[in-house]
Amino acid sequence: MRYSHDRRGGVKSNRQPLKPLPEKTCRPQTTTDEPAAKYRRLSRYNAEMRERVVIIEDEKDIVELVSYTLRKEGFDVQGFNRGKEGLEHLRYKPADLVLLDILLPDLDGLEICKRLRGDERLKRIPVIFLTAKGEELDRVLGLELGADDYIVKPFSPRELVARVKAVLRRQERAAEKSEVVDAGGVRLDPLTQEVTVDGRAVELSALEFKLLHLLASHPRRIFSRDRLLDEVWGRDRFVTPRTVDVHIRRLREKIETRAEEPRYLQTVRGSGYRFSSEPSQSEADEE
Repeated sequence: MRYSHDRRGGVKSNRQPLKPLPEKTCRPQTTTDEPAAKYRRLSRYNAEMRERVVIIEDEKDIVELVSYTLRKEGFDVQGFNRGKEGLEHLRYKPADLVLLDILLPDLDGLEICKRLRGDERLKRIPVIFLTAKGEELDRVLGLELGADDYIVKPFSPRELVARVKAVLRRQERAAEKSEVVDAGGVRLDPLTQEVTVDGRAVELSALEFKLLHLLASHPRRIFSRDRLLDEVWGRDRFVTPRTVDVHIRRLREKIETRAEEPRYLQTVRGSGYRFSSEPSQSEADEE
């Protein structure tokens, strides 16, 4: 039985029970079948945002927390606690972003990320690892596999939202740039995100494409690591200069004839990186 306290003191028990609090003061339920429109109304800054996020995570509490947090911001969220199930769902219905745990019971997140990057329809989907594996080697490996960001548990829900929005903003900015770059045999088409090197097709992740497009658009111009982080990852980034080195190495492995003697992506010691459309000295000597 409910009781109400009189402001003058005492407890009133001879009145009708108090009415339940209005729904708007209660915490929303996080069931998957609740109308997404309810969560749009709860968003203060992103009322029209309807990006779709898929969570692949085997810890139920984390799925519920992340789902609740993102739905408050207007995202459409769907969670899976098994890797194979989540991967099959993405093949049937791609998402705008994937939050991916590494330690899954059936198919680990690293393997899922590799399969996403190897799928023509899914390779452009941004991936954020959400994992307890926080060592530098783990982070580097995740980024090398093509992840766009790496969040270590335990995490702040507010930071998670900020990182998700930052990754999606980078994706939008990359899509807005439509200038085709053709420099020294490297051709990049931002509209299709197709890349060819001397006529050979090269598969790049969305972040790798953006990094290469920026450098190739300004031949011979030296970019410091911090400048590249600002231009490619954004000022609201949550990554370190080491991330630039990882992605440059991956790009060299994909576009250079000899990654250890790069022709296109050159290191300027003490300054950063630059794109060169001219043959390297070793290539010139061979000619």
